[in-house]
Amino acid sequence: MNVEVTRAVGTALMEEAARCHPEECCGLLLGEGGRVDRAVPAANVAAQRTRHFEIDPAALLAAHRSARGGGPQVLGYFHSHPASQPVPSAVDCEHSTGDLRIWAIIGEGRVAFWRDSGNGFSPMTCKIVEEERAESEADLRETSAGTMRVAEI
Repeated sequence: MNVEVTRAVGTALMEEAARCHPEECCGLLLGEGGRVDRAVPAANVAAQRTRHFEIDPAALLAAHRSARGGGPQVLGYFHSHPASQPVPSAVDCEHSTGDLRIWAIIGEGRVAFWRDSGNGFSPMTCKIVEEERAESEADLRETSAGTMRVAEI
């Protein structure tokens, strides 16, 4: 499974994780089809923000309302693991719903993309694209195992 992510989104994810450290950052991934064009930070309203995240319900509702009105679609969510790898934790897997949304997890200087399969998560392959849609395969860079490293952003 592939996802296209703009370079600006990759940069925004890394910056938001750094800004929120040592707490977990979180937010929404917006775009169309399999292309993430925007990462919108949201308040982490979890009780223990250094170990968990909970996207502010008001931000989530506003994004879905905007999508219904013709705005960008909510393709998924992002959060950081300030002290571990960018792989779904046991708690993340407990929250897997099977809605097939994209999860971006930031950790250890990388961003990894996962698909919520309902029984946990499946890794996604990430293609980094410029802001304008790439015209040819030469304009795309694919990363293995769906991870973006800091140097690639």
